[in-house]
Amino acid sequence: MHSVVISGTGLYQPPYTISNAELVQAFNAYVDLQNAEHAEAIAAGKRQPLVHSSVEFIEKASGIKQRYVLEKDGVLDPTRMYPRFKERPDDQISLMAEIAVQAAQQALAQAGKQASDIDAVFCASANMQRAYPAMAVEIQQALGAGGYGFDMNVACSSATFALEQAYNAVRSGASKCVLMINPEITSAHLEWRDRDCHFIFGDVCTAVIIERADLATAKDQWEIVGTKLVTQFSNNIRNNFGFMNRAEDSDPLARDKTFRQEGRKVFKEVVPIAAAHIEGHLATVDVQPTGVRRFWLHQANLGMNQLIIKKLVAGEAGSDVAPLILDEFANTASAGSIIAFHRHRADLVSGDLGVICSFGAGYSVGSVIVKKK
Repeated sequence: MHSVVISGTGLYQPPYTISNAELVQAFNAYVDLQNAEHAEAIAAGKRQPLVHSSVEFIEKASGIKQRYVLEKDGVLDPTRMYPRFKERPDDQISLMAEIAVQAAQQALAQAGKQASDIDAVFCASANMQRAYPAMAVEIQQALGAGGYGFDMNVACSSATFALEQAYNAVRSGASKCVLMINPEITSAHLEWRDRDCHFIFGDVCTAVIIERADLATAKDQWEIVGTKLVTQFSNNIRNNFGFMNRAEDSDPLARDKTFRQEGRKVFKEVVPIAAAHIEGHLATVDVQPTGVRRFWLHQANLGMNQLIIKKLVAGEAGSDVAPLILDEFANTASAGSIIAFHRHRADLVSGDLGVICSFGAGYSVGSVIVKKK
């Protein structure tokens, strides 16, 4: 068995931002249009009026202050309320692959690797742009990487689940150098017209290089000490969009065809699951939570992260213990914990331990214990 390290990370950041104030203005205009259109039904008690959102509500509920998106005009159009992308011909690189390539090139540069050094590509994302051909194979071709590639989806835990697959592939000798990539175009599956969730997501792409320690040359290397995954079925986070919709003769624009969740139930149930998972994983390597220098947690909700950290170390989820990036990026599904790791690891020193952890729909929880070399 080979020792395995993370030797590089990359981050693609979309060109547009949507502030909470911009989002609220568009959402409230949509609400006014809908309430005016259905005024008679509302007056007759046959329909409940929609309620305005506010900047204060968003920040109190989530800690989010803005989000990056690939296209903002469609999202902020109160008669549309979702992004406007141009369809691309089959001989042109897909949007998801395009942003993946940019993140991958950063990770390769940081690791001191060429695309030809890559012998496996794992594309792990909450939603894939298409069923096939696999996004990973398109990314592999666009980069000029070798070996093989495949897609995987475990919702917001996709990145940590893919990290375990990469770790096992390299540790066993099946691969020497793996690219794990997380293109998240969440703006396309978010329901921007739902007050309870219209502020949650943002677009982004992250990339990670995982390779044999004896072949790594990067100055910044993180030994993977261990990984642990767990799933527990829950309907509290769900998206029913898929290829079966046409055969069911269901409405492609129905509410269940985009992201939806029972937020309060998710908060109440996931926090103890995630905290216990991390504590149990650390126990397998004889480490107490207080012995961890940094936790790079999934970035879904400020209150959720604070409570998880409080359960683990009786402290606050501040920038030193558990850095937060969701105020700037919002929830970026599988990419959130990787953004936190990418942005907030430079100050750690040799021997420091950290935990990359994600949790989300499924329910799914994945953790990766790493040590600074």
